[in-house]
Amino acid sequence: MTKINNIAKNTSYLTIALIMQKVISFTYFAFLARNLGPENLGKYYFALSFTTIFAIFIDLGFINFLTREVAKKQDSVAKLLGSILSIKLILTFITTLAVIVVINLFNHDQLTKDLVYISIICMVLDSFTTTFFATIRGFHNLKYESISSVIFQLLVMSFGLLAMYLDLNLRWVLGTLALASIYNFIYSFWVLRHKMKIKLKLLYDAELTRSIFRVSLPFALFAIFQRLYTYLDSVFLSLLAGDYYVGLYQVAFKIIFALQFLPLAFTASLYPAMSTYWLTNKPQLTVAFERAMNYLIIISLPIIFGTIMLADEIVSVFKHDYSEAVLPLQITIIALFFIFINFPIGSLLNACDRQRRNTFNMLIVMLVSIGLNLVLIPIFKTTGASLTVLLTNFLMFILGIVWVKKIIVYSPKKNLIVFAKALLAAGIMAVGIYYFKSWFNIFVVTLMSMILYFGLIYLLGGFQKADILYIIKSFRKPNSNRAAEVVSEEKTTGEIE
Repeated sequence: MTKINNIAKNTSYLTIALIMQKVISFTYFAFLARNLGPENLGKYYFALSFTTIFAIFIDLGFINFLTREVAKKQDSVAKLLGSILSIKLILTFITTLAVIVVINLFNHDQLTKDLVYISIICMVLDSFTTTFFATIRGFHNLKYESISSVIFQLLVMSFGLLAMYLDLNLRWVLGTLALASIYNFIYSFWVLRHKMKIKLKLLYDAELTRSIFRVSLPFALFAIFQRLYTYLDSVFLSLLAGDYYVGLYQVAFKIIFALQFLPLAFTASLYPAMSTYWLTNKPQLTVAFERAMNYLIIISLPIIFGTIMLADEIVSVFKHDYSEAVLPLQITIIALFFIFINFPIGSLLNACDRQRRNTFNMLIVMLVSIGLNLVLIPIFKTTGASLTVLLTNFLMFILGIVWVKKIIVYSPKKNLIVFAKALLAAGIMAVGIYYFKSWFNIFVVTLMSMILYFGLIYLLGGFQKADILYIIKSFRKPNSNRAAEVVSEEKTTGEIE
Protein backbone atom coordinates (compact mmCIF):
# COMPACT_ATOMS: atom_id res chain seq x y z
CA MET A 1 0.00 0.00 0.00
CA THR A 2 2.88 2.37 0.80
CA LYS A 3 4.36 1.83 -2.66
CA ILE A 4 1.01 2.55 -4.31
CA ASN A 5 0.64 5.73 -2.25
CA ASN A 6 4.15 6.82 -3.28
CA ILE A 7 3.34 6.24 -6.95
CA ALA A 8 0.14 8.27 -6.65
CA LYS A 9 2.01 11.03 -4.83
CA ASN A 10 4.79 11.05 -7.45
CA THR A 11 2.31 11.36 -10.28
CA SER A 12 0.47 14.16 -8.47
CA TYR A 13 3.76 16.06 -8.12
CA LEU A 14 4.58 15.45 -11.76
CA THR A 15 1.18 16.42 -13.16
CA ILE A 16 0.88 19.57 -11.05
CA ALA A 17 4.45 20.60 -11.93
CA LEU A 18 3.82 19.96 -15.62
CA ILE A 19 0.72 22.15 -15.62
CA MET A 20 2.50 24.94 -13.71
CA GLN A 21 5.43 24.69 -16.10
CA LYS A 22 3.22 25.16 -19.11
CA VAL A 23 1.33 28.10 -17.58
CA ILE A 24 4.51 29.93 -16.51
CA SER A 25 6.32 29.11 -19.76
CA PHE A 26 3.51 30.37 -21.97
CA THR A 27 3.05 33.51 -19.85
CA TYR A 28 6.74 34.27 -20.22
CA PHE A 29 6.57 33.57 -23.95
CA ALA A 30 3.79 36.15 -24.26
CA PHE A 31 6.05 38.75 -22.61
CA LEU A 32 8.96 37.73 -24.84
CA ALA A 33 6.86 38.03 -27.97
CA ARG A 34 5.48 41.43 -26.99
CA ASN A 35 8.87 42.88 -26.08
CA LEU A 36 11.21 41.33 -28.65
CA GLY A 37 9.16 41.44 -31.83
CA PRO A 38 9.17 38.71 -34.51
CA GLU A 39 12.77 39.05 -35.71
CA ASN A 40 14.49 39.02 -32.31
CA LEU A 41 12.09 36.35 -31.09
CA GLY A 42 13.10 34.34 -34.15
CA LYS A 43 16.81 34.70 -33.32
CA TYR A 44 16.11 33.67 -29.71
CA TYR A 45 14.28 30.49 -30.69
CA PHE A 46 16.58 29.66 -33.57
CA ALA A 47 19.49 29.49 -31.11
CA LEU A 48 17.51 27.23 -28.76
CA SER A 49 16.20 25.01 -31.57
CA PHE A 50 19.67 24.68 -33.07
CA THR A 51 21.33 23.50 -29.86
CA THR A 52 18.33 21.36 -28.87
CA ILE A 53 18.84 19.28 -32.01
CA PHE A 54 22.47 18.64 -31.07
CA ALA A 55 21.65 17.99 -27.38
CA ILE A 56 20.38 14.49 -28.11
CA PHE A 57 23.90 13.44 -29.13
CA ILE A 58 25.07 14.04 -25.56
CA ASP A 59 22.44 11.73 -24.13
CA LEU A 60 21.81 9.09 -26.84
CA GLY A 61 18.98 7.46 -24.90
CA PHE A 62 20.93 7.04 -21.66
CA ILE A 63 18.22 8.70 -19.56
CA ASN A 64 15.59 6.00 -20.01
CA PHE A 65 18.23 3.28 -19.60
CA LEU A 66 19.49 4.82 -16.35
CA THR A 67 16.05 5.18 -14.76
CA ARG A 68 15.03 1.62 -15.60
CA GLU A 69 18.30 0.01 -14.50
CA VAL A 70 18.51 1.96 -11.23
CA ALA A 71 14.93 0.93 -10.45
CA LYS A 72 15.92 -2.73 -10.98
CA LYS A 73 19.33 -2.64 -9.28
CA GLN A 74 19.51 0.23 -6.82
CA ASP A 75 22.69 -1.13 -5.25
CA SER A 76 24.48 -0.63 -8.60
CA VAL A 77 23.56 3.04 -8.95
CA ALA A 78 27.11 4.37 -8.41
CA LYS A 79 28.54 2.12 -11.11
CA LEU A 80 25.76 2.86 -13.60
CA LEU A 81 25.84 6.61 -13.06
CA GLY A 82 29.65 6.77 -13.06
CA SER A 83 29.86 4.90 -16.35
CA ILE A 84 27.24 7.08 -18.05
CA LEU A 85 28.84 10.30 -16.80
CA SER A 86 32.20 9.18 -18.23
CA ILE A 87 30.59 8.57 -21.62
CA LYS A 88 28.69 11.87 -21.51
CA LEU A 89 31.80 13.93 -20.78
CA ILE A 90 33.37 12.71 -24.01
CA LEU A 91 30.13 13.21 -25.97
CA THR A 92 29.72 16.70 -24.48
CA PHE A 93 33.12 17.79 -25.78
CA ILE A 94 32.45 16.37 -29.27
CA THR A 95 28.92 17.81 -29.46
CA THR A 96 29.95 21.27 -28.24
CA LEU A 97 32.72 21.39 -30.81
CA ALA A 98 30.25 20.28 -33.52
CA VAL A 99 27.76 23.04 -32.61
CA ILE A 100 30.47 25.71 -32.78
CA VAL A 101 31.80 24.47 -36.12
CA VAL A 102 28.39 24.06 -37.76
CA ILE A 103 26.97 27.44 -36.69
CA ASN A 104 30.04 29.13 -38.17
CA LEU A 105 29.42 27.41 -41.50
CA PHE A 106 26.18 29.36 -41.88
CA ASN A 107 25.92 33.00 -42.83
CA HIS A 108 24.49 34.24 -39.53
CA ASP A 109 25.27 37.56 -37.88
CA GLN A 110 27.39 37.76 -34.73
CA LEU A 111 24.36 38.24 -32.47
CA THR A 112 22.84 34.94 -33.61
CA LYS A 113 26.18 33.14 -33.13
CA ASP A 114 26.52 34.60 -29.62
CA LEU A 115 23.02 33.38 -28.77
CA VAL A 116 23.98 29.89 -29.92
CA TYR A 117 27.11 30.00 -27.73
CA ILE A 118 24.96 30.93 -24.72
CA SER A 119 22.55 28.13 -25.61
CA ILE A 120 25.45 25.68 -25.52
CA ILE A 121 25.77 26.39 -21.79
CA CYS A 122 22.11 25.48 -21.33
CA MET A 123 22.50 22.39 -23.52
CA VAL A 124 25.39 20.99 -21.49
CA LEU A 125 24.06 21.82 -18.02
CA ASP A 126 20.55 20.58 -18.81
CA SER A 127 21.93 17.30 -20.10
CA PHE A 128 23.73 16.54 -16.83
CA THR A 129 20.81 17.84 -14.75
CA THR A 130 18.49 15.43 -16.55
CA THR A 131 20.93 12.59 -15.87
CA PHE A 132 20.95 13.36 -12.14
CA PHE A 133 17.16 13.51 -11.96
CA ALA A 134 16.87 10.32 -14.04
CA THR A 135 18.93 8.57 -11.36
CA ILE A 136 16.65 9.89 -8.63
CA ARG A 137 13.61 8.68 -10.58
CA GLY A 138 15.02 5.17 -10.30
CA PHE A 139 14.30 5.42 -6.58
CA HIS A 140 10.64 6.27 -7.34
CA ASN A 141 11.12 9.87 -6.26
CA LEU A 142 9.82 12.67 -8.49
CA LYS A 143 9.26 15.24 -5.76
CA TYR A 144 12.57 17.10 -6.12
CA GLU A 145 12.47 17.14 -9.91
CA SER A 146 8.90 18.44 -9.93
CA ILE A 147 9.71 21.24 -7.48
CA SER A 148 12.90 22.17 -9.31
CA SER A 149 11.18 22.37 -12.71
CA VAL A 150 8.72 24.95 -11.41
CA ILE A 151 11.44 27.00 -9.69
CA PHE A 152 13.43 26.84 -12.93
CA GLN A 153 10.52 28.36 -14.84
CA LEU A 154 10.01 31.07 -12.23
CA LEU A 155 13.70 31.99 -12.34
CA VAL A 156 13.68 32.22 -16.13
CA MET A 157 10.59 34.42 -16.09
CA SER A 158 11.77 36.64 -13.21
CA PHE A 159 15.26 37.30 -14.57
CA GLY A 160 13.96 37.52 -18.12
CA LEU A 161 11.37 40.14 -17.24
CA LEU A 162 14.04 42.09 -15.33
CA ALA A 163 16.36 42.01 -18.34
CA MET A 164 13.58 43.28 -20.61
CA TYR A 165 12.55 45.94 -18.07
CA LEU A 166 16.15 47.20 -17.94
CA ASP A 167 16.17 47.16 -21.76
CA LEU A 168 19.18 44.85 -21.88
CA ASN A 169 20.10 43.29 -25.21
CA LEU A 170 19.06 39.87 -26.44
CA ARG A 171 22.20 38.18 -25.13
CA TRP A 172 21.20 39.06 -21.58
CA VAL A 173 17.62 37.89 -22.14
CA LEU A 174 18.80 34.45 -23.26
CA GLY A 175 21.46 34.53 -20.56
CA THR A 176 18.71 34.33 -17.96
CA LEU A 177 17.97 30.83 -19.27
CA ALA A 178 21.62 29.91 -18.67
CA LEU A 179 21.39 31.25 -15.11
CA ALA A 180 18.34 29.10 -14.44
CA SER A 181 20.16 26.09 -15.91
CA ILE A 182 23.06 26.69 -13.51
CA TYR A 183 20.59 26.66 -10.60
CA ASN A 184 18.97 23.46 -11.87
CA PHE A 185 22.34 21.74 -12.25
CA ILE A 186 23.51 22.70 -8.75
CA TYR A 187 20.20 21.74 -7.16
CA SER A 188 20.01 18.34 -8.88
CA PHE A 189 23.62 17.60 -7.90
CA TRP A 190 22.90 18.61 -4.29
CA VAL A 191 19.81 16.39 -4.10
CA LEU A 192 21.69 13.46 -5.58
CA ARG A 193 24.64 13.88 -3.22
CA HIS A 194 23.02 14.96 0.05
CA LYS A 195 19.42 13.73 -0.09
CA MET A 196 19.92 10.46 -1.97
CA LYS A 197 23.44 9.91 -0.57
CA ILE A 198 24.85 8.90 -3.96
CA LYS A 199 28.55 9.52 -4.54
CA LEU A 200 29.70 10.58 -7.99
CA LYS A 201 32.77 8.87 -9.37
CA LEU A 202 33.76 8.54 -13.00
CA LEU A 203 34.16 4.91 -14.03
CA TYR A 204 34.96 2.97 -17.17
CA ASP A 205 33.86 -0.61 -17.64
CA ALA A 206 34.18 -1.79 -21.26
CA GLU A 207 31.52 -4.48 -20.95
CA LEU A 208 29.06 -2.19 -19.16
CA THR A 209 29.69 0.59 -21.70
CA ARG A 210 28.88 -1.75 -24.58
CA SER A 211 25.72 -2.83 -22.75
CA ILE A 212 24.66 0.78 -22.19
CA PHE A 213 25.02 1.64 -25.88
CA ARG A 214 23.28 -1.56 -27.00
CA VAL A 215 20.23 -1.13 -24.75
CA SER A 216 20.02 2.65 -25.27
CA LEU A 217 20.18 2.47 -29.08
CA PRO A 218 16.39 2.15 -29.73
CA PHE A 219 15.70 5.08 -27.38
CA ALA A 220 18.49 7.09 -29.02
CA LEU A 221 17.23 6.54 -32.55
CA PHE A 222 13.66 7.51 -31.67
CA ALA A 223 14.85 10.58 -29.76
CA ILE A 224 17.08 11.69 -32.66
CA PHE A 225 14.27 11.33 -35.21
CA GLN A 226 11.78 13.06 -32.90
CA ARG A 227 14.16 15.91 -32.10
CA LEU A 228 14.96 16.53 -35.76
CA TYR A 229 11.26 16.40 -36.66
CA THR A 230 10.31 18.84 -33.90
CA TYR A 231 13.02 21.48 -34.28
CA LEU A 232 14.34 21.41 -37.83
CA ASP A 233 11.38 23.48 -39.02
CA SER A 234 12.60 26.49 -37.02
CA VAL A 235 16.13 26.00 -38.33
CA PHE A 236 14.90 25.70 -41.92
CA LEU A 237 12.73 28.79 -41.50
CA SER A 238 15.74 30.79 -40.34
CA LEU A 239 17.96 29.54 -43.17
CA LEU A 240 15.38 29.65 -45.99
CA ALA A 241 13.14 32.56 -45.00
CA GLY A 242 14.71 34.56 -42.16
CA ASP A 243 14.44 34.99 -38.39
CA TYR A 244 11.33 37.17 -38.74
CA TYR A 245 9.37 34.11 -39.89
CA VAL A 246 10.79 31.97 -37.09
CA GLY A 247 9.29 34.50 -34.67
CA LEU A 248 5.89 34.28 -36.37
CA TYR A 249 6.03 30.49 -36.34
CA GLN A 250 6.76 30.38 -32.60
CA VAL A 251 3.32 31.83 -31.85
CA ALA A 252 1.65 28.72 -33.26
CA PHE A 253 4.36 26.33 -32.04
CA LYS A 254 4.26 27.47 -28.41
CA ILE A 255 0.47 27.23 -28.23
CA ILE A 256 0.58 23.66 -29.56
CA PHE A 257 3.48 22.78 -27.28
CA ALA A 258 1.77 24.21 -24.19
CA LEU A 259 -1.42 22.21 -24.80
CA GLN A 260 0.40 18.89 -24.98
CA PHE A 261 0.35 18.53 -21.20
CA LEU A 262 -3.23 17.21 -21.58
CA PRO A 263 -2.41 14.01 -23.52
CA LEU A 264 0.98 13.75 -21.78
CA ALA A 265 -0.57 13.54 -18.33
CA PHE A 266 -3.29 11.18 -19.51
CA THR A 267 -1.06 8.72 -21.38
CA ALA A 268 1.50 8.68 -18.56
CA SER A 269 -1.23 6.97 -16.55
CA LEU A 270 -2.62 4.98 -19.47
CA TYR A 271 0.65 3.31 -20.48
CA PRO A 272 1.11 0.96 -17.48
CA ALA A 273 -2.52 -0.14 -17.72
CA MET A 274 -2.03 -0.97 -21.40
CA SER A 275 1.13 -2.93 -20.59
CA THR A 276 -0.77 -5.00 -18.02
CA TYR A 277 -3.79 -5.59 -20.26
CA TRP A 278 -1.52 -6.71 -23.12
CA LEU A 279 -0.35 -9.60 -20.93
CA THR A 280 -3.53 -10.41 -19.02
CA ASN A 281 -6.68 -9.01 -20.65
CA LYS A 282 -6.58 -8.10 -24.36
CA PRO A 283 -10.34 -7.29 -24.60
CA GLN A 284 -9.87 -4.73 -21.84
CA LEU A 285 -6.87 -3.35 -23.75
CA THR A 286 -9.21 -2.59 -26.65
CA VAL A 287 -11.67 -0.86 -24.31
CA ALA A 288 -8.90 1.24 -22.73
CA PHE A 289 -7.61 2.30 -26.14
CA GLU A 290 -11.07 3.21 -27.46
CA ARG A 291 -11.84 5.25 -24.34
CA ALA A 292 -8.52 7.09 -24.55
CA MET A 293 -9.22 7.99 -28.18
CA ASN A 294 -12.72 9.18 -27.28
CA TYR A 295 -11.53 11.43 -24.45
CA LEU A 296 -8.79 13.05 -26.51
CA ILE A 297 -11.16 13.58 -29.45
CA ILE A 298 -13.63 15.29 -27.12
CA ILE A 299 -10.91 17.50 -25.63
CA SER A 300 -9.12 18.43 -28.86
CA LEU A 301 -12.02 19.51 -31.09
CA PRO A 302 -13.26 22.48 -29.01
CA ILE A 303 -9.67 23.72 -28.67
CA ILE A 304 -9.26 23.54 -32.45
CA PHE A 305 -12.55 25.26 -33.31
CA GLY A 306 -12.11 27.85 -30.57
CA THR A 307 -8.58 28.73 -31.67
CA ILE A 308 -9.58 29.03 -35.32
CA MET A 309 -12.45 31.37 -34.44
CA LEU A 310 -10.38 33.44 -31.99
CA ALA A 311 -7.02 33.34 -33.79
CA ASP A 312 -6.95 37.06 -34.51
CA GLU A 313 -7.71 37.91 -30.85
CA ILE A 314 -5.10 35.40 -29.63
CA VAL A 315 -2.41 36.80 -31.90
CA SER A 316 -3.31 40.36 -30.90
CA VAL A 317 -2.14 39.51 -27.38
CA PHE A 318 1.39 39.51 -28.82
CA LYS A 319 0.88 42.97 -30.41
CA HIS A 320 0.15 43.87 -34.04
CA ASP A 321 3.62 42.78 -35.24
CA TYR A 322 2.36 39.17 -35.31
CA SER A 323 -0.74 39.66 -37.46
CA GLU A 324 0.83 37.45 -40.15
CA ALA A 325 0.80 34.55 -37.66
CA VAL A 326 -3.01 34.20 -37.76
CA LEU A 327 -3.22 31.83 -40.76
CA PRO A 328 -0.25 29.67 -39.64
CA LEU A 329 -1.87 29.37 -36.21
CA GLN A 330 -5.20 28.31 -37.72
CA ILE A 331 -3.47 25.66 -39.84
CA THR A 332 -1.22 24.37 -37.07
CA ILE A 333 -4.02 24.07 -34.53
CA ILE A 334 -5.82 21.57 -36.79
CA ALA A 335 -2.78 19.32 -36.33
CA LEU A 336 -3.60 19.25 -32.61
CA PHE A 337 -6.30 16.66 -33.33
CA PHE A 338 -3.75 14.21 -34.73
CA ILE A 339 -1.15 15.14 -32.09
CA PHE A 340 -3.61 14.26 -29.33
CA ILE A 341 -4.82 10.94 -30.73
CA ASN A 342 -1.28 9.91 -31.69
CA PHE A 343 -0.44 9.73 -27.96
CA PRO A 344 -2.63 6.68 -27.19
CA ILE A 345 -1.61 5.09 -30.50
CA GLY A 346 2.07 5.47 -29.61
CA SER A 347 1.44 4.23 -26.06
CA LEU A 348 -0.32 1.15 -27.41
CA LEU A 349 2.55 0.29 -29.74
CA ASN A 350 5.14 0.73 -26.97
CA ALA A 351 3.09 -1.19 -24.40
CA CYS A 352 2.69 -4.11 -26.83
CA ASP A 353 6.39 -4.40 -27.71
CA ARG A 354 6.24 -2.47 -30.98
CA GLN A 355 8.87 0.13 -30.05
CA ARG A 356 10.80 -0.52 -33.25
CA ARG A 357 7.69 0.19 -35.31
CA ASN A 358 7.24 3.49 -33.47
CA THR A 359 10.86 4.38 -34.21
CA PHE A 360 10.51 3.44 -37.88
CA ASN A 361 7.31 5.50 -38.16
CA MET A 362 9.10 8.48 -36.65
CA LEU A 363 11.93 8.06 -39.17
CA ILE A 364 9.46 8.16 -42.08
CA VAL A 365 7.69 11.21 -40.65
CA MET A 366 11.00 13.00 -40.07
CA LEU A 367 12.16 12.41 -43.67
CA VAL A 368 8.80 13.55 -45.08
CA SER A 369 8.92 16.62 -42.82
CA ILE A 370 12.37 17.56 -44.11
CA GLY A 371 11.23 17.18 -47.72
CA LEU A 372 8.04 19.19 -47.23
CA ASN A 373 9.83 21.97 -45.34
CA LEU A 374 12.45 22.28 -48.09
CA VAL A 375 9.68 22.60 -50.70
CA LEU A 376 7.02 24.62 -48.83
CA ILE A 377 9.05 27.07 -46.72
CA PRO A 378 10.69 28.90 -49.69
CA ILE A 379 7.22 29.33 -51.24
CA PHE A 380 4.89 29.91 -48.29
CA LYS A 381 7.31 30.83 -45.45
CA THR A 382 5.63 30.33 -42.04
CA THR A 383 2.46 28.95 -43.60
CA GLY A 384 4.57 26.30 -45.34
CA ALA A 385 6.05 25.15 -42.02
CA SER A 386 2.54 25.02 -40.52
CA LEU A 387 1.27 22.93 -43.42
CA THR A 388 4.17 20.55 -42.86
CA VAL A 389 3.19 20.14 -39.20
CA LEU A 390 -0.39 19.30 -40.18
CA LEU A 391 0.50 16.88 -42.97
CA THR A 392 3.21 15.02 -41.03
CA ASN A 393 1.07 14.56 -37.93
CA PHE A 394 -1.67 13.16 -40.15
CA LEU A 395 0.92 10.83 -41.68
CA MET A 396 2.02 9.72 -38.18
CA PHE A 397 -1.62 8.89 -37.41
CA ILE A 398 -2.01 6.80 -40.59
CA LEU A 399 1.23 4.91 -39.95
CA GLY A 400 0.20 4.17 -36.36
CA ILE A 401 -3.48 3.31 -36.78
CA VAL A 402 -2.59 0.63 -39.36
CA TRP A 403 -0.66 -1.21 -36.67
CA VAL A 404 -3.36 -0.77 -34.04
CA LYS A 405 -5.59 -3.12 -36.03
CA LYS A 406 -2.76 -5.69 -36.06
CA ILE A 407 -2.40 -5.58 -32.26
CA ILE A 408 -5.98 -5.46 -30.98
CA VAL A 409 -9.45 -6.26 -32.31
CA TYR A 410 -10.28 -2.66 -33.11
CA SER A 411 -13.18 -1.16 -35.01
CA PRO A 412 -13.16 2.64 -35.41
CA LYS A 413 -16.98 2.78 -35.41
CA LYS A 414 -17.31 3.79 -31.73
CA ASN A 415 -14.65 6.46 -32.05
CA LEU A 416 -16.24 7.80 -35.25
CA ILE A 417 -19.62 8.13 -33.49
CA VAL A 418 -18.01 10.14 -30.69
CA PHE A 419 -16.09 12.19 -33.27
CA ALA A 420 -19.36 13.04 -35.07
CA LYS A 421 -21.02 14.14 -31.82
CA ALA A 422 -18.00 16.18 -30.74
CA LEU A 423 -17.77 17.74 -34.21
CA LEU A 424 -21.42 18.79 -34.08
CA ALA A 425 -21.01 20.26 -30.59
CA ALA A 426 -17.81 22.06 -31.60
CA GLY A 427 -19.51 23.44 -34.73
CA ILE A 428 -22.38 24.87 -32.69
CA MET A 429 -19.84 26.25 -30.21
CA ALA A 430 -18.00 27.96 -33.09
CA VAL A 431 -21.23 29.68 -34.13
CA GLY A 432 -21.65 30.81 -30.54
CA ILE A 433 -18.11 32.21 -30.50
CA TYR A 434 -18.82 34.16 -33.68
CA TYR A 435 -21.61 36.01 -31.90
CA PHE A 436 -20.06 36.11 -28.41
CA LYS A 437 -16.77 37.70 -29.42
CA SER A 438 -18.39 40.94 -30.56
CA TRP A 439 -19.89 41.40 -27.09
CA PHE A 440 -17.36 40.00 -24.62
CA ASN A 441 -13.58 39.80 -24.18
CA ILE A 442 -11.65 36.69 -25.11
CA PHE A 443 -11.57 35.22 -21.58
CA VAL A 444 -15.33 35.48 -21.08
CA VAL A 445 -15.93 34.08 -24.58
CA THR A 446 -13.62 31.14 -23.81
CA LEU A 447 -15.46 30.32 -20.58
CA MET A 448 -18.90 30.59 -22.19
CA SER A 449 -17.78 28.45 -25.12
CA MET A 450 -16.47 25.72 -22.83
CA ILE A 451 -19.75 25.57 -20.92
CA LEU A 452 -21.72 25.47 -24.17
CA TYR A 453 -19.56 22.74 -25.73
CA PHE A 454 -19.44 20.36 -22.78
CA GLY A 455 -23.13 20.87 -22.13
CA LEU A 456 -23.88 19.94 -25.74
CA ILE A 457 -21.56 16.95 -25.84
CA TYR A 458 -23.11 15.62 -22.62
CA LEU A 459 -26.63 16.01 -24.02
CA LEU A 460 -25.55 14.29 -27.24
CA GLY A 461 -24.21 11.34 -25.24
CA GLY A 462 -20.58 11.91 -26.10
CA PHE A 463 -19.63 11.04 -22.54
CA GLN A 464 -21.40 9.96 -19.37
CA LYS A 465 -20.83 10.09 -15.62
CA ALA A 466 -19.11 6.68 -15.76
CA ASP A 467 -16.54 8.08 -18.20
CA ILE A 468 -15.62 10.89 -15.81
CA LEU A 469 -15.19 8.40 -12.96
CA TYR A 470 -13.00 6.22 -15.21
CA ILE A 471 -10.69 9.15 -15.97
CA ILE A 472 -10.36 10.01 -12.27
CA LYS A 473 -9.65 6.38 -11.44
CA SER A 474 -7.03 6.08 -14.18
CA PHE A 475 -4.91 8.77 -12.51
CA ARG A 476 -4.82 7.09 -9.10
CA LYS A 477 -2.34 4.29 -9.66
CA PRO A 478 -0.10 5.13 -12.59
CA ASN A 479 3.48 3.98 -13.00
CA SER A 480 5.71 6.81 -11.84
CA ASN A 481 8.77 5.72 -13.81
CA ARG A 482 6.88 5.66 -17.10
CA ALA A 483 5.23 8.98 -16.24
CA ALA A 484 8.64 10.47 -15.72
CA GLU A 485 9.92 9.02 -18.99
CA VAL A 486 7.00 10.48 -20.92
CA VAL A 487 7.57 13.95 -19.50
CA SER A 488 11.36 13.77 -19.77
CA GLU A 489 11.04 13.26 -23.54
CA GLU A 490 10.11 16.92 -23.86
CA LYS A 491 12.51 18.35 -21.27
CA THR A 492 15.44 19.60 -23.29
CA THR A 493 17.13 22.91 -23.82
CA GLY A 494 14.63 25.63 -24.65
CA GLU A 495 11.61 23.34 -24.42
CA ILE A 496 10.74 24.14 -20.83
CA GLU A 497 11.53 27.82 -20.69
